[in-house]
Amino acid sequence: MKNYLCTLLLFLSFGFTGTVQAQYADWRKFVEQLAEEEMDETTIDNMYEELLQLENNPMNLNTVTREQLENFPLLSMEEADAISRFLETNRPVYTLFELRNVPLIDIKTVEMILPFFYVGETEKREARLQATDILKNGRHEVQFRFDKTLTPRAGYGEFSDSILERYPNRKYRGEDFYTSLRYSFRYRDRIQMGITAEKDAGEPFFKPDSLKGYDHYGLHLIINDMGRLKTVALGDYRLSFGQGLVLNNDFMISKSWSTENIARRTLQPKRHFSTAENGFFRGAATVAEIGNFSVTAFYSNKRIDANLSDEGHITSFKEDGLHRTPLELSDEKRKNTREQVAGGNINFRKDRLQLGISALFHQYNRMYNPTLRDYNLYYLRDSSNFNASIDYSYQLPGLIFAGETAIAKNGAVATLNTLQYRLSGNLSFSLLHRYYPVSYNALYAQAFSEGSSVQNEHGLYIGAGFSPFPKFSVTAYADFVRFPWLKYGIDTPSNATDLYFLGTYTLSRQSSLEARYKYKQKEKNIAWPEENSRSVLPYATHKFRFRYSRDLRSGWNFRTTADVVHYKEKHFSAENGFMISQNIGYRGKEALTGDAYLAWFNADTYDARLYSYERNLLNTFYMPSFYGKGYRLALSAKYAITPNLSFSVKAGHTRYLNRDTIGSGTEQIDGNSRTDFFTYLRWVF
Repeated sequence: MKNYLCTLLLFLSFGFTGTVQAQYADWRKFVEQLAEEEMDETTIDNMYEELLQLENNPMNLNTVTREQLENFPLLSMEEADAISRFLETNRPVYTLFELRNVPLIDIKTVEMILPFFYVGETEKREARLQATDILKNGRHEVQFRFDKTLTPRAGYGEFSDSILERYPNRKYRGEDFYTSLRYSFRYRDRIQMGITAEKDAGEPFFKPDSLKGYDHYGLHLIINDMGRLKTVALGDYRLSFGQGLVLNNDFMISKSWSTENIARRTLQPKRHFSTAENGFFRGAATVAEIGNFSVTAFYSNKRIDANLSDEGHITSFKEDGLHRTPLELSDEKRKNTREQVAGGNINFRKDRLQLGISALFHQYNRMYNPTLRDYNLYYLRDSSNFNASIDYSYQLPGLIFAGETAIAKNGAVATLNTLQYRLSGNLSFSLLHRYYPVSYNALYAQAFSEGSSVQNEHGLYIGAGFSPFPKFSVTAYADFVRFPWLKYGIDTPSNATDLYFLGTYTLSRQSSLEARYKYKQKEKNIAWPEENSRSVLPYATHKFRFRYSRDLRSGWNFRTTADVVHYKEKHFSAENGFMISQNIGYRGKEALTGDAYLAWFNADTYDARLYSYERNLLNTFYMPSFYGKGYRLALSAKYAITPNLSFSVKAGHTRYLNRDTIGSGTEQIDGNSRTDFFTYLRWVF
């Protein structure tokens, strides 16, 4: 361990030496910061994939539309409106740096979004698509990924026929590697087409259990700007209406992203190009524009995985996409339910006012009937459901009102309303109130919430962003939540308090210091030792993070991070976790780039676990959690074979110093270490 600590100190010494050069804020670092806020992995993957495509196909500032700006993930409603109004009165623009003159947008935001825009001609494009131009100027991309865990796991072991006859689900039916193949074609911002194929580790690959080869396939085609038809989407796509109380399977941003980005808006259909096997629609969607009105209609029909009762009712949805054991491959789990969803949105916009009406109807070919428990007494128990809503937004200079009120088939009404106010370029406030009754059921809703569903939650969020003095910025929020009914693991109504503070001090344009504090107090069932009883008691988690980042002139960058977790249940002893990590990266002009990551951790229990983001291969994010005592080492490299062909590789090794096994069940490793290997090939032509 002394050797590892010496190595870490050596890394630290490099991080504080050298000269620096000016460079623009990197949007990738911004997405990495979002990943570190423990956001959903699919959300981060979808966002990164979308931003990468936008960077490879930048928008012309002289022709970009308001809708394109509003669909751009890195801009808030206010920022998209500010840029749109600036361009309306200042076109043609001649350089990207004219964006610095847009009111209410700071220089950091401008620098971050520059890679997504260019300055071109102002002529309008033709509505008719030309086949020769599509073939000539279209962009093809092929991505191949192969991952393998080198350490043996229980599910891949050898078992006798008698054991397998009695316990058939102890052994995976497939190979111990993950692989995916993706092809995409894009013609400017007019046409997007792609095919996705994926196999998880343990799933059979071209075997009797999987004669079609890959376990999951996806296909999409999106065409934009065909006269009054603004968008036509076929295959796999994602949608979001209003604030998400009726429908949102686009990505949902964390509370800490930005206090200015809590208000959502209706978005045009987006492709689903991720390898995630759930959270998208499969069918057709179209958007038509008629004057100030925009009309969206969609239909989806696909088979999904569900857990079934003896009566054949759906008790829950299986969303991990894993089909490795005989049970997971059987009709009892796999693609055993047909899901049909249809709906639409009518959106009216004039000047600063926007109004929308949304409706959604979904139906399963079997009854949805979760196993009855006290906490799920008010869950949907039907084969179909209907939701409808009215949403609005109104923008004034520096001020935004937005919200949505929705109703379910049973008459329950949910509402969410926000107020965002920017006093100046350096000071902004946000206020969000939501009221989600315990009887409100909307299975495709995803809106601002503390819980995992838009149900059984009343909350008030207060956020602020400000710069008390030059080079120092603060993002902070407080969220106070009441759960008026029981929740899983909580036998009474309960409360939650969520506090967040992030302070960033910019030493120079290339180096910064960051301090983050997160506090969350909730309640849960806690068993009393040596007593056959339990109580609902509060518990609190404090998380501290301190970080220093610096970039060197040669292309090297350094990131030093210290994390502390303090977990305390009332009447019980506190549990603590500590981690120190160092990342060294190289992003120079040479063909070879890469990262090295080393972390040492010591956490008493799982409740005091620590998360640390480590840079992974292109289009993938990795956010491991650690508890116990040990260290993590990861090395990654990317080699540009040609300007259009690159190969990436990564190896990660985790070793625990106080345990003899890792994981459980079929994923158990008999030993104290785990080694993973990842590869990625990307070809653009």
